[in-house]
Amino acid sequence: MIDLYDRFTHGGEFSRRDLMAQMAQMAGGATAASAMIGLIAARSAAAPMVTADDKRITAGDIVADLGGGRSMRGHLARPARDADNAPRVLVIHENRGLNDHNRDLVRRLAVAGFVAFAADFLTPAGGTPTMGDGTTSAEDIARTMIGKLDRSQTVADGVATLQWLAAKAPGKGAAGAVGFCWGGGMVNALAVAAGPALRAGVAYYGAAPQDLVGAARVQARLMLHYAGLDERINAGAPAWQAALQAAGVRHEAHVYAGANHGFNNDTAAARYDKPAADLAWSRTLAWLKA
Repeated sequence: MIDLYDRFTHGGEFSRRDLMAQMAQMAGGATAASAMIGLIAARSAAAPMVTADDKRITAGDIVADLGGGRSMRGHLARPARDADNAPRVLVIHENRGLNDHNRDLVRRLAVAGFVAFAADFLTPAGGTPTMGDGTTSAEDIARTMIGKLDRSQTVADGVATLQWLAAKAPGKGAAGAVGFCWGGGMVNALAVAAGPALRAGVAYYGAAPQDLVGAARVQARLMLHYAGLDERINAGAPAWQAALQAAGVRHEAHVYAGANHGFNNDTAAARYDKPAADLAWSRTLAWLKA
């Protein structure tokens, strides 16, 4: 069922109506299918681990001026104390756009001692939708919007956001980046495009760049997290790692056996794998701090 849902959310092979029909066959009925999708999909109403008013941090939505008439909306969080000495991190969302889970992630990073910015890469299209249109959910609308983004411009906006973090945000030094799903692929793309503007990158189950020649331009350290059951993403992993190795790029790759794509997202009950997520997160924090 998770594989079927991933084909719907990532491949665009069929409509939500077709998804529900196939899920109903597997689950034994429409009611059971709806319940299963509720476990597989992320829950927008899930309680955060760190709230915006947590006294350990300062957090809120902002709009970053990227120059050239372009901007990036997002959620910025920093430690309440000594933020100017904290490392900076760009957080890149999944293919459903910026949501409260991403805001929670940057607040978790702030508690861990980072200045973190969750960017909304749908800003040029008006921002991540928060409501459906009566027939299509907000998440499905966001996925369609992401599919229509100009890839080269989106990568350029990501590079500009890294540069904004280094020039305008609290903290010190060039920024790192961590991304999930679509955002993991963006981390790989930014590693190729950003040069010294990216200090370190962490890609969770992110697609490899189509042009592996770009590995020679990577200057950041890269950590790559893969879910053991994620055949779609894992198919491109060996070639990307080989290209990084040949280019002399410092990198680590970790595969979490038995874990599904999206295993870090604690708002999706059927996907979330706490042991894998905790281990990957501890590795991520150490990598971004180094």
